[in-house]
Amino acid sequence: MADDSSNIDVLNSTAQGQLKSIIERIERLEQERAEVAEQIKEVFAEAKGNGFDVKTLRKVVRIRKQDRAKRQEEEALLDLYLSAIGEI
Repeated sequence: MADDSSNIDVLNSTAQGQLKSIIERIERLEQERAEVAEQIKEVFAEAKGNGFDVKTLRKVVRIRKQDRAKRQEEEALLDLYLSAIGEI
């Protein structure tokens, strides 16, 4: 960075405190996200150990996030396209 000392002068102490607080919150949330991602990974490993197909489980989770009407519309289009190219 160019001339850090003059850049610090631009932010008053209140703004500096807010900036530090925001950065610390982001860092804390990123740590929490990493911990949750690790927990999810462990659940998928458990599911795999119990004989479930992880790829299919991921697809089920993704599908359940979608709006039902939107999902049905996408499935209808997929069926139409597959039928049109002779795959169904």
